[in-house]
Amino acid sequence: MAARIVLLDDRTMTVLAIAGVACVLTPVLPGLYWALQPGFSAHAWASLLANNEWPQALRATLVSTVLSTALALIMAGGIASATFPGRAWTVLGRRLSLLLAVPHAAFAVGLSFLIAPSGWLARLIAQLIGWTTPPAWVTVQDPYGLSLAVALAIKESGFLLWTLFAILGEREVVRQMTVARSLGYSRAQAWRLILWPQLLPRLGWPLVAVFAYGLSVVDMAVILGPGTPPTLAVLVWRWLNDASPYLQSMGSAAIVVLVVLLVLPACCARVVWRLVRQRSALPSGRRLLNGSPALECRSVWLQRSLFVITGLVVGSLLLWSLARAWFFPALLPDALILDAWLRADFAPFLNSLEFGVLACLIALPIALVWLEWGPARFNAVLYAPLIVPALPLAVGQYSALLHLDLDGTAVGLVWTHLLWVLPYMVLTLVGPYRAFDVRLVTTARALGHTRFSACLFVKWPMLAKPLLAALAIGFSVSIAQYLPTLFAGGGRFATVTTEAVALSAGGNRRILAVQSFLQVLLPLAVFALAGVSQQWSGRHRRGLR
Repeated sequence: MAARIVLLDDRTMTVLAIAGVACVLTPVLPGLYWALQPGFSAHAWASLLANNEWPQALRATLVSTVLSTALALIMAGGIASATFPGRAWTVLGRRLSLLLAVPHAAFAVGLSFLIAPSGWLARLIAQLIGWTTPPAWVTVQDPYGLSLAVALAIKESGFLLWTLFAILGEREVVRQMTVARSLGYSRAQAWRLILWPQLLPRLGWPLVAVFAYGLSVVDMAVILGPGTPPTLAVLVWRWLNDASPYLQSMGSAAIVVLVVLLVLPACCARVVWRLVRQRSALPSGRRLLNGSPALECRSVWLQRSLFVITGLVVGSLLLWSLARAWFFPALLPDALILDAWLRADFAPFLNSLEFGVLACLIALPIALVWLEWGPARFNAVLYAPLIVPALPLAVGQYSALLHLDLDGTAVGLVWTHLLWVLPYMVLTLVGPYRAFDVRLVTTARALGHTRFSACLFVKWPMLAKPLLAALAIGFSVSIAQYLPTLFAGGGRFATVTTEAVALSAGGNRRILAVQSFLQVLLPLAVFALAGVSQQWSGRHRRGLR
């Protein structure tokens, strides 16, 4: 065993790191060329410009995406400004996994159960006003995509909070906040004058990722977005799935529009930020010993509201899955039964579990080897799938699988999931990796260990907590994949996500609630298992017994 470990020198591990990442990323490049090639013809652009649906779809996409990104930043920034540093911020960090664990499609279904004209909120109002029939509200699938924007903002605020936790956990940031408070600046002043000017540039790429996701989201748009016409991503997805080469070429051209919609606002935002920084006045030195208690109170209330809304969403899914009959305006079901659970198909659940576990088990060693031996200057290439709209990447993956004759196979489906699972796992582990005390590895090397054996027996076991968190994050990302599963699976592999979206178009609401709740249950179970494993490993760590 020792001889085998010695053979794994640094050069070999570097080659393995590059090869592992290349196997995940490289096939997408020719796939993108094959997929987008029809869209560069003049005929495709003439057909797209002559189409009457895409301008309205573009309007709904821009409204929902811009509004959701702005709301997500406001919510995450307000919560961070009011709670960091402090006990509330620490408690939020421990509970943030509850927000991240709920997949987007399941959250959209549960939110539709709450805000629909016959939803739980309308039923609550009916108890106060005396309604006997559902109101004529357009709260779901409104023409401007407002409900979609609200759902995206709530979900993506959790992602931005997760990013802020990583940034605010750095020692330098904590030191600056401590110095500012010791000089007499209020919390609001310290954030406005010191922290936000440093944090906003570092939040640039996460905001681009949020904007890119809003541009190309399909599952949430099918459930909550406008229907006639839909958002641009849904419209493009329908064109690409059509058998007509005419519509497929229009879809390829529209993908280029999605990419342009991502690049132009990002460049404009960068220019605006530079102008603001150049013209912003220098700090006057005036101190406000007392901040704004009202603002802090509202921010803390907003933090609690995120968890309350998430709890109501999950609770509505559970109630609908157990309801026998639930007629308007009844606030609760007539009775709770297991009929929908007994009639549900659990094959999508098992498929999701299998593909999620396989994707995580493959991505984890690739991520560890890359972080240890891979060239760190190329981390931006690894994060590219997070800041590029998912639709063109999914189409490129499908084109690559067609040329490799792997479409509709389990191998191809797992590979498509790796394109998003791997970056998120690396993003989760990069902070703990940087904070690790390298003197421990140096000591192990001095005692005769190779770099690989030092990582295997010293470094990676000490990073057990971040590794478990990365596995949980990667598993939840795999469960939430809709477009890659739909394209790569070729309809042969149904998952809880694809089933939930398909049932949302028209089907038994109770069966829809079962599949959506199963979609929530899988990531929650993995996060809970990771938490229990962390506590167990901490109590039974060798040398502490």
